[in-house]
Amino acid sequence: MYSTIFKLTLATCLLLTQPYFIHANTYRFLAECQASGYLTGTSTTNCNTENNSECCKANQKYPQYRCSPQVTSNTKAKMTLNSFAEGGDGGGPSECDEQYHADTEKVVALSTGWYNGGSRCLKNIRIKGNGRSVLAKVVDECDSVHGCDAEHSYQPPCGNNVVDASQAVWDALGYSGDQVGDAQITWSDA
Repeated sequence: MYSTIFKLTLATCLLLTQPYFIHANTYRFLAECQASGYLTGTSTTNCNTENNSECCKANQKYPQYRCSPQVTSNTKAKMTLNSFAEGGDGGGPSECDEQYHADTEKVVALSTGWYNGGSRCLKNIRIKGNGRSVLAKVVDECDSVHGCDAEHSYQPPCGNNVVDASQAVWDALGYSGDQVGDAQITWSDA
């Protein structure tokens, strides 16, 4: 009996202190990025709907994320359209350089986890989509925690897997018409 208890105790200790002993699928499940909370939306008439941006709705719950999926050489993401120009749907100046950027510049904002406190600021990432590839400069955070306020143009928090890209990025990848605004892409650090 003591032998069985000892073995179970040892196995538990190994699983808690040596995570590489955990089965790969179990580890992936534990490492997934989960919502850290929910933001309750408010209603406003001040939402900037440029580029078909979503506006917060009163009493709707929006997930908040402080994490993003792990970055790899082929990170899957949802690319959305954003204007980084003054008066655009991106809100205020870009976080990285406190500047506005013309829609003709190849710039992006990354979800909070990927933005990683600004560690990717002003660095290029490689985006692949539509059979093409482009380099784009990270200039902002696509805030996955905060939203539904003036600072965020009354838009909900970003998802945890968003690359919010300027029109120039969409153009360089050859997207046009109804294809622009929401596409599945991959990206990596350049």
